[in-house]
Amino acid sequence: MMRIDIISAVPELLESPFRHSILKRAQERELLAVQVHNLRTYGLGRHRQIDDYQFGGGAGMVMMPEPLANCIDELQAQRSYDEVIYLTPDGRTLNQALANRLSLKNNLLLLCGHYKGIDERIREEYVTLEISIGDYVLSGGELAAAVLVDAIGRLLPGVLNDETSALFDSFQDNLLAPPVYTRPAEFRGRQVPEILTSGNTPAIEEWRYEQALQRTRERRPDLLDESE
Repeated sequence: MMRIDIISAVPELLESPFRHSILKRAQERELLAVQVHNLRTYGLGRHRQIDDYQFGGGAGMVMMPEPLANCIDELQAQRSYDEVIYLTPDGRTLNQALANRLSLKNNLLLLCGHYKGIDERIREEYVTLEISIGDYVLSGGELAAAVLVDAIGRLLPGVLNDETSALFDSFQDNLLAPPVYTRPAEFRGRQVPEILTSGNTPAIEEWRYEQALQRTRERRPDLLDESE
């Protein structure tokens, strides 16, 4: 079973994503365990403080090192983590290849930034991998963590009812997925491509590959450049 621990200043943001659909199934089948830890439990003083002003001035608060260190130390005393991941806009951009690699790990620890981020000394001492889900800024790392867990969790053997499904997702082999169709065969004058109802499996697979290649050329030619 893969285990993912998540440290968050706002754990409520992560309640819904893990209670439905594929991630719920993964946990029910005991293929994935996700545990969210409230950073305020480790906060300082009567008010459980977890943030403070920046040294040098500037707008925005910074997450303090002590609560994070105390939480991480406690978790690392219980188990060894393959990666300690900080979700941050200046991290490595998440892609399918990275999700594939992380799905092979056993234990992951995710740190969700908030406010202006976490004290740099935590990044230096604990973090082994920094990940961004895109070139934009969110209010915190919780939604990014949910995206990462979903991308990883669906790849675990036994999670999807059809285990071959993930092999044909967009970005596997640096190609976008081809168009897909279901019943009815005719909808408002638009017909399903005849090849898909032919029963000729090799021809269908060739058609799908050509469609994926064409769609990638049109919409994401950079993916083809990366594969060359």
